[in-house]
Amino acid sequence: MNVFYEEDGGFKAATILADNDSSLQVEAPHGKRSKIKSSSIMLRFDRPPPADFMSQAQAAAGELDVDFLWQCSNGDEFAFGDLAREYFGHDPSPAESAAVLICLHGAPMYFYKKGRGRFKAAPEENLRAALAGQERKRRQEEQKARWIEQLLRAELPDEFRPLRDNLLFDPDKNSLEWKALDEACHRAQLSVPRMFASCGALSSSRAYHIERFVRQTFVGGLPTCTDLPPPDPELAEASASAFSIDDASTTEIDDAFSVVALDNGHWRVGVHIAAPALGILPGTPLDRVARTMLSTVYMPGDKITMLPDAAVERYTLAEGVRCPVVSMYLTINPDYEIVGTHSVVERILIEANLRHDTLERDFNEASLATEGGDYPLRRELTVLWHLANRLEARRGKADKGGQIDYVFRVEGERVSISPRPRGTPIDRVVSELMILVNTEWGRELAADGIGAIYRTQREGRTAMSLEPGPHQGLGVPQYAWSSSPLRRYVDLVNQRQLLALLRGEEAPYGSGDEELMLAMRDFELAYDAYAEFQRSMERYWCVRYVAQEGLSIVRASVLRESLVRIDGLPLVCRVPGLPTLPTGSVVEVELSHVDEWEPGVHCQFRNALN
Repeated sequence: MNVFYEEDGGFKAATILADNDSSLQVEAPHGKRSKIKSSSIMLRFDRPPPADFMSQAQAAAGELDVDFLWQCSNGDEFAFGDLAREYFGHDPSPAESAAVLICLHGAPMYFYKKGRGRFKAAPEENLRAALAGQERKRRQEEQKARWIEQLLRAELPDEFRPLRDNLLFDPDKNSLEWKALDEACHRAQLSVPRMFASCGALSSSRAYHIERFVRQTFVGGLPTCTDLPPPDPELAEASASAFSIDDASTTEIDDAFSVVALDNGHWRVGVHIAAPALGILPGTPLDRVARTMLSTVYMPGDKITMLPDAAVERYTLAEGVRCPVVSMYLTINPDYEIVGTHSVVERILIEANLRHDTLERDFNEASLATEGGDYPLRRELTVLWHLANRLEARRGKADKGGQIDYVFRVEGERVSISPRPRGTPIDRVVSELMILVNTEWGRELAADGIGAIYRTQREGRTAMSLEPGPHQGLGVPQYAWSSSPLRRYVDLVNQRQLLALLRGEEAPYGSGDEELMLAMRDFELAYDAYAEFQRSMERYWCVRYVAQEGLSIVRASVLRESLVRIDGLPLVCRVPGLPTLPTGSVVEVELSHVDEWEPGVHCQFRNALN
């Protein structure tokens, strides 16, 4: 005797070896023996053998018309054997009954299972909806297959073009487009951005990183504004002219200097800060742009300015232009001690925009040591140099030197990276005078009880605060960023407060004002995110440089554990298997597998060099 039974959602046939009340021992056609429950048996039969029985039943089931079976049922619950008898018009053979059962079981849209071997026909409206869904799914699978083939041929489907940004940066993983893209990437062993690049939908890995940052950082995209500030108020004209000192790529020139010899042997030094707060008032469209951006975003070879280009051009301290500024004048004696200060709002002629790359050839440690050289503004720069040294000594924070910065120059898709010692005369002049004005203006605001945003540092922890407090790293009692109002929103806010103080007007923000608190909080978050993005783009260009120059075997310095810094680059890599070596040890490593999409490079240890 043989049985046809249900097991694990399917049907099987086997020969009975032992028949107990609640269970049976059976042997499958391939010889496997097992124990089954009596309740799982659908049919008992003598012939044909189980293997032939299953072949006949499955073949007959394939020929059955499931729609006709559904029409044969009257909507009431039924046993499969009863429907088989009605369908065939005679007492069905075991194989015919099994065929009907297999067909019913495999058509859940047509027949609902109601118990062991019992079913009920689906209502007509349910069946139509299910069939429509099945057809829709079939068409979707065909569409998905076409999209996958297109992507594998490096062709971007037309339907993907309006969805490109979402698919790249914020995909709906339940969408058909994402499922097709994901499967195509899996088959091609490509990341999503690489797949889009292969289809011509991404111009470069550089563009991808910038687009991703903008998309993740600015909901709705970068803010825009075509409004220009109103004309500046009437301002007094400064008697001196000024000059700025900046990197060659700087367009937002915030600060400039003037130096005038006085009849009594003293000097009058002016520190002049661009004054966009004269026209960019709280709540105006330009202010909303700046409030959204909060800072200029820097990266090698590019930047996203806090203010629109038109506003930058209006207020930047450009050569040959009389610009509105907030000026702090210092009277210094022959020993370069400050003997008097005062601040004014005025307009000043910018005589020159000096640039690091040309100025450093003349204004450097060597030329200052020999007092040699003949270059524009030599006397004025020398005065600023001596003043900067005095200011640094007064803070008790003398620069010990030795630190290296790296200058990235990007032209098209090529990059050059060169080390630049930190603490050059140019650096010292600019940084010391900016520290001075930020310290003094912060003191004046605090003394008059005018609200401002301060930067503090205690026990090595730097933070923003609405209360003045010491910045231990700089060695000053308070520090209110005010010197870069074209590039930082905090500076723009503080300049508004400073303008009110100098003009004897009511300050736009009260002490502890909620808007000050919100601006401070949002600025901190944005500033940290922008700094992280700048570091990631510097790493990107380092990786690009490795590929561009074909670097393979290089020297590196051990930082800690398995981390090393590649010599000549600000590129830190992890070296699997690096032996335990003291910090600073020089090793030789091999670079390979450069990846500019997820910026990194494989680094393999070769040998220690010291």
